[in-house]
Amino acid sequence: MGLTMRKIIPYNLNLVELAKTLRNNMTLGEIALWREIKGKKLGQKFSRQIPIDQYIVDFYCKDLQFAIEVDGSIHFEEGHEEKDRKRQARLESLGVHMLRFSDTDVKNNLGFVLEEIKVIIEKLEQTRTHP
Repeated sequence: MGLTMRKIIPYNLNLVELAKTLRNNMTLGEIALWREIKGKKLGQKFSRQIPIDQYIVDFYCKDLQFAIEVDGSIHFEEGHEEKDRKRQARLESLGVHMLRFSDTDVKNNLGFVLEEIKVIIEKLEQTRTHP
């Protein structure tokens, strides 16, 4: 039974320190979500604040190349949506599947957010076993 090799996406080494800083300064929404997805609680291992290419994603499952972003209020400021679109397009071009939630959604509708994540995990697991 051959294990499929997961694709390693290179990243900018300068982001490592920033990622550490972000890990220590998570938003309430990020903290709430992390509690629910860490330690393979959803059947897959997620890491937090992971550098990929020129970006840092909030949560990342390497095995499924699946990133979850929790957008705080800054993401709704002028010009930021365009940055987010470019960033998402770049990450998707590298094979990363993206799912975004607002910080408010995570805090107010955590159950819904977790269900959405589980649906994507199942889809990605199926495509991995049946390409």
